[in-house]
Amino acid sequence: MATSLTFLGAAGTVTGSKHLLDLGDHRILIDCGLFQGLKELRHRNWAAFPIAADRIDAVILTHAHLDHCGYLPRLVGQGFRGRVFCTPGTRDLCTLVLPDSAHIQEEDARQANKHRYSKHVPAEPLYTEIDAARALDRLQPVGYDRPVPVIPGVSEIDVEFINAGHLLGSAYARVRIGDKTILFGGDLGRYGRPILPDPTPVTEADILLVESTYGDRLHERDDDGEALARIVIDVAAKGGRLIVPSFAIGRVEEVLYWLKRLEDARRIPALPVYIDSPMALGALVFYTSRIMELDEALRPATRAVTAFYTSRMVTITSVQQSKELVASREPAIVIASSGMATGGRVLYHLEAALPDPRNTVLFVGYQAAGTRGRVLCDGAKQVKMHGQFVPVAAKIEKIDSMSAHADAGELMRWLSGFVRPPSMTYLVHGEAGPLQALADRITSERRWPVHIAKYMERVDLNLS
Repeated sequence: MATSLTFLGAAGTVTGSKHLLDLGDHRILIDCGLFQGLKELRHRNWAAFPIAADRIDAVILTHAHLDHCGYLPRLVGQGFRGRVFCTPGTRDLCTLVLPDSAHIQEEDARQANKHRYSKHVPAEPLYTEIDAARALDRLQPVGYDRPVPVIPGVSEIDVEFINAGHLLGSAYARVRIGDKTILFGGDLGRYGRPILPDPTPVTEADILLVESTYGDRLHERDDDGEALARIVIDVAAKGGRLIVPSFAIGRVEEVLYWLKRLEDARRIPALPVYIDSPMALGALVFYTSRIMELDEALRPATRAVTAFYTSRMVTITSVQQSKELVASREPAIVIASSGMATGGRVLYHLEAALPDPRNTVLFVGYQAAGTRGRVLCDGAKQVKMHGQFVPVAAKIEKIDSMSAHADAGELMRWLSGFVRPPSMTYLVHGEAGPLQALADRITSERRWPVHIAKYMERVDLNLS
């Protein structure tokens, strides 16, 4: 059958993952993510979808990060009525991520209308909480390593999820079409990290899509928490606050793991640790309830539960509690989402903390171009939030060793498990430099055919 692949996102950028697989009579969308970062990218979220939503038969999600699942309510709002295949862990996390994203969309629109800082009158949300609820109704959970048909009545097309070690429930999606396979890599996890298992090795695929987020660099070596300990000790000595913008699912758990480990070893003072993210608290519940999907070191259940809870940990559950925490000047560690400081409760903590040199802001994950996180990491002296510019006097720190994305060496290590080269490897989910660096390295070391995907590019797949 004639088959084509169109890169509707995560092509030349790290966000907006969407890959449209056109099989002639059927169409499958692999990942359905939001664009984030630069304004020109975010505008793509509002553009007309290139295919009528009701012409898509099914969606396959590799994991529950917003840049892979966050457009789903918009797609459902536009008429998609098929099933959304994902792992049970992804389903669980989507029940947190999608309603939260919708709430932020609606709140941002309300704030823009209230303070009149939008060019659109009235400002409208990209989607609503009703859209998110309808999207959740379409989720079809499927366990790892269990191929299932994707299109009703079409047995020669199925999908199998393989653990990617990137996030609870994260997976590569291996789509079988007849006797050929296309492996959609999603995001690749790390080797030898706490919380999650190593990425599962894969030996073959006819077509491969692989991420390139860190395709041009290596992560900092694991320093057994030394950098984090130094930052916490410095903040405590100054009587300041450590604000950690963190992805509510995945990264919060690792930050807490390291704070708990350092505290137990008495390498840092036992400061109050506030978790100001209802979604992160919900994610902790799912992580501890799915211990068999975590790293073996966190089993049995008692280890999984206690590994994340510091001695003075406080959970913030209401908006009023969050406001009181923002107003407080008590020395503390505050972990709040979002991880790139693009929205959410962390913005209010940043507004309060950034002007004070006693405070530190710590970023623990990738900061996409155009996000407030990237702007701060690049040394900005002021940053715009809620329509106003906030001066930056606080210390800005970044720890890359906590990244959940494989670096260049780990990507090549995973690719080395293939016993035969794919007929084509498409590089996605990366910016220009990392994409080209990884392409060059695969070409020189593996001698595979490689193609850097371009936005809206359509390629014909030779699966005969």
